[in-house]
Amino acid sequence: MKRLLATTFAVALGAGALVAAGTEGASAADQRFISIGTGGVTGVYYPTGGAICRLVNKDRKEHGIRCSVESTGGSTYNVNTIRAGELEFGVAQSDVQYYAYTGTGDFASAGPFKELRSVFSVHAEPVTIVARKDAKIVNFEDLKGKRVNIGNAGSGTRSTWEVIEKAVGWQRSDLKLAAELKSAETGQAICDNKIDAYFWLVGHPAALVQETVSTCEANLVNVTGPVFDKLVSENPYYRHAKIPGGMYPGNPNDTNTFGVGATFVSSAAVPDDVAYVVAKAVMSNLDDFKKLHPAFANLQAEEMVKASLSAPLHPGAEKAYKELGLLK
Repeated sequence: MKRLLATTFAVALGAGALVAAGTEGASAADQRFISIGTGGVTGVYYPTGGAICRLVNKDRKEHGIRCSVESTGGSTYNVNTIRAGELEFGVAQSDVQYYAYTGTGDFASAGPFKELRSVFSVHAEPVTIVARKDAKIVNFEDLKGKRVNIGNAGSGTRSTWEVIEKAVGWQRSDLKLAAELKSAETGQAICDNKIDAYFWLVGHPAALVQETVSTCEANLVNVTGPVFDKLVSENPYYRHAKIPGGMYPGNPNDTNTFGVGATFVSSAAVPDDVAYVVAKAVMSNLDDFKKLHPAFANLQAEEMVKASLSAPLHPGAEKAYKELGLLK
């Protein structure tokens, strides 16, 4: 990991201002720099990375590790970049973690990434579809023949769309338009009538959904039925989910859907002591972490160290959890 060798300066995006390598605690020669790959700035991955870095950097003078956040293309990009040694950590959907570790799905050509390591799971990420009210899209099947954003290449959203597309037996041509905008661009595209709906996976409440329904008339879409029940029953990384009614203006009823979990991953190439510091910074300060974004409100430490994790735990993280009594 090249950037673990950085010694003189670190940028803590989302976790504070620029900080020079100090002379207190760990010496300047001992400073190490780690980076977390996240997603678009309007999603939950970016603030998740920022929240983790905030807790790591709080004690940086003691352990000498400086943490920064990168906005990226999302789950698949993060895993591939960790594999290439260009990122130390990243946030990834639980299904993308599974595909990468087993060498299936989008990772079939690359083969299994057996050096992938889990650190912990984070919030639930329901499949979320937001549609213009005048498009009259209430349920998933109503998307047929519509203009839909299916996610940019390299995102976990796009990967999940392709799974669903295959499961329901659709071709790409069944959509009037299959847009590939990044998530940050989709709300404006709906309100400008350039697309009828956007599809993504995100923790709630999400700033983009809030912004969309506050700017123009838009509704959340149900993703239910036998096809989706089968996906949940056959795949351990999927779960049924509900977006509560009243969470967003103009959407008083519950939206029933399914989804994945956000997971925090790394590589066996990252030293154990680094993974230990990161894992312990979050888990020993979980109450503070949960206050950093509404999507974290219901997190439970015992679930975070086990749920939705396909790759083995990083040994450094495992050591931290045993010390904290979360694992035997």
